[in-house]
Amino acid sequence: MTVRHGANRTSRISGFHLKSPHARLNQVASFAELDPATVAHLANTGNLSPELADRMIENVIATMNVPIGIATNMKIDGEDVLVPMATEESSVVAAVCNAGRQTYESGFTTSVSGTLMIAQVQAVDVPDPHAARLRLLEKRDEIKAICDSCDPLLVKLGGGCRDVEIRVLDTLGGTMVITHLIVDTRDAMGANAVNTMAEKIAPQIAAWSGGRVFLRILSNLADRRLARAHAVWKLEQIGGASVRDGMLSAYHFAEADPYRAATHNKGIMNGISAVVLATGNDTRAVEAGAHAFAARSGRYTSLTRYEINKDGDLSGSIELPLAVGLIGGATKIHPTAQACLKILGVTTAERLARIIAAVGLAQNFSALKALATVGVQSGHMALHAQNVAIMAGAIGNEIDMVARALVESGTVRIDVAQAELAKIRT
Repeated sequence: MTVRHGANRTSRISGFHLKSPHARLNQVASFAELDPATVAHLANTGNLSPELADRMIENVIATMNVPIGIATNMKIDGEDVLVPMATEESSVVAAVCNAGRQTYESGFTTSVSGTLMIAQVQAVDVPDPHAARLRLLEKRDEIKAICDSCDPLLVKLGGGCRDVEIRVLDTLGGTMVITHLIVDTRDAMGANAVNTMAEKIAPQIAAWSGGRVFLRILSNLADRRLARAHAVWKLEQIGGASVRDGMLSAYHFAEADPYRAATHNKGIMNGISAVVLATGNDTRAVEAGAHAFAARSGRYTSLTRYEINKDGDLSGSIELPLAVGLIGGATKIHPTAQACLKILGVTTAERLARIIAAVGLAQNFSALKALATVGVQSGHMALHAQNVAIMAGAIGNEIDMVARALVESGTVRIDVAQAELAKIRT
């Protein structure tokens, strides 16, 4: 076995976080024996300055540029929208464009349940948990007042603590008393606001419950912040009854089987996460909430539903938690996220959530249609062929020529691409 790096290298680097991004990169390059071309590539941070990147996360050395595509043909609540999507996966943007085109006349209808987030305060070793629950509920108004005092600006904007719920939870570690703070975070995703409230109220929860408080943090199962979208695809637009019935069968499979539902919902999140990322929102929070919501019945199932309406057309709908915001975090400071929000033309977090839900439904429609007709690989691999051509070494016009040959041959593999590239060059 050959070890490439020298034996004296160490990851114990004192003061690494105090260095500039450029100095850190040089140190990493030395550690990993990076060649000059790789170092130069990492040093190019694109349209995000090293100084801003260094403020966003710790120990920055570079940035990772992800392509942003625009989904066209999307009409949402009667309004035409161009949707920026940040993703590295082929066919995701095209899928949304195709789904939007096939229902453009009627478009997508959306709604939201509100902008409420939940913070949880965990109390343990409570001697009388059920009586403690009642004591805490009696303090509801005091709890709300203490929480609202944490963020007067949020209250001024119409937000703040709306309600208090107390749960007695039996766990492997014994009975716990869990306080839920229900907070309207308005146009913010709200993590910082609700976490601050949870930490502020914790000493009082401990005193009133008679227990000890440990965790004080938001829940990403934002089931008080649901976004919904609905659309109808007419029979003649999707290819007739046989295609409709094949799509329904694919949905029924996902609804019944968690193995299928995992892939079904992953496709939905291809579209949703792409818009969440493009707007600087928290993809991991949205994904965690969506998958938890899909399992809320005790069985993991589809986030979408499909039915046949009275006219025989395909009716599709989606409902899921979407905790996204327009202020705070990367959404407010990342220039690309700000540009994407301008493209969308959104002025409220609710409108952003509505658009994202419509994109998730569109993505799912296209995936089910592909599965019910030509198969998912046909369209996906046709778009992926260009990536394979690049991996084979094609440049410039060679990329399209090799990709076209791969699609025509029906075999999208790097060895085939290398052979086609050799033919072109000779």
